[in-house]
Amino acid sequence: MQSPITVSTLNNQIKSLLESHFMSVYVEGEVSRVTYHSSGHIYFSLKDQNSSISCVMFRGNAQKLKFQLEEGLKVIINGAITLYTPRGSYQINCFSIEPAGSGALALAYEQLKKKLQQKGYFDKDRKKELPKFPNHVALITSKTGAALQDILRVATSRWPLVKFSIIDTIVQGQEASKMIAKNIQLADKENFDIIIIARGGGSLEDLWPFNEEIVADAIFMANTPIVSAIGHEIDFLISDFVADLRAPTPSSAMEMILPDINEMRIFIDSLKDNLNSSFKNILYKKEKELQHIKELLRQNSIQSKLSLFSNEIKSLKEYYHSYINQILLQKQSIIKNLTQAFESNNPAKKDKVGFAQISKNGKKIALESLKIDDIFELSNSKITLNAKVINKGYL
Repeated sequence: MQSPITVSTLNNQIKSLLESHFMSVYVEGEVSRVTYHSSGHIYFSLKDQNSSISCVMFRGNAQKLKFQLEEGLKVIINGAITLYTPRGSYQINCFSIEPAGSGALALAYEQLKKKLQQKGYFDKDRKKELPKFPNHVALITSKTGAALQDILRVATSRWPLVKFSIIDTIVQGQEASKMIAKNIQLADKENFDIIIIARGGGSLEDLWPFNEEIVADAIFMANTPIVSAIGHEIDFLISDFVADLRAPTPSSAMEMILPDINEMRIFIDSLKDNLNSSFKNILYKKEKELQHIKELLRQNSIQSKLSLFSNEIKSLKEYYHSYINQILLQKQSIIKNLTQAFESNNPAKKDKVGFAQISKNGKKIALESLKIDDIFELSNSKITLNAKVINKGYL
């Protein structure tokens, strides 16, 4: 009969056998039950339709992982089979993990973009307005990079009045994101008008520091307006979405934030011409106003009033002279008419054959008022007769 062995001995034998035969395995499956431990280790299960296996990724390797493990994510794992002796359970010790069907960086980019968008990092209403005439600009870039020379060349020809403070920064590699974030925080404490983070083109891996969350946080928290000028026009990075302004290239950033000195010269000439024209118009209007006031003063002066009154008196004299003459003529005409009427009614001129004036007791009376036996007088301009009514009849 074979002698029995202990459980520990068996587990150790199995451990030795497994770890010697499965030193490097590539396994594809779906992530499940993910736990990010406070120690930095990641624990999860990898499964397919029929089976599952436990997996662990220790902190050293987990720090290199670019994307976030999520429930249901399909991945390809490179690792080794290990056995945890105290429990007799085996698992995959993951060295690296890649998303199935897409690159790790592409997935990490989409995951972080979605996360920051949900946090409001890309909202337009939080974008800060850039000054139209910046005086002092901070450049967070490499002093030895071509991007710096492009920036200075365009800035010198476009707006030489601007002052630059260059903050030498590593813009590629494992430590670049931390240095970029740190320098953003340092520059934000100074009195810069604008902060520009810049670097030239490169591969996705070269540009990756600007896709790190630590850089996005530094941009979002800054009080100074920040311009992201990374890579070429086709490159869209997380820093571009978070920054207050995205420039397609470092040199185009200068064209976007700095005024054109030649355009300003033309504009100033135009302002000068407009000012001169406006000034001439104002002077012309004021001159007209002064002339008008002068004329009003002249019209209201004592001499003017005397002249006006003199003219008015003369007019009144002429008017009353004409008016009096008119009245005299009217009165003369009336007198003439009265004289003519008087002449035409003069008894001396009205004597006619067969006509005489009838009067009684010195008063003129009508013929029909006489009665029989009344004594009356008949007179004309030459003679008066006494008469008596003998008979009275009516026609």
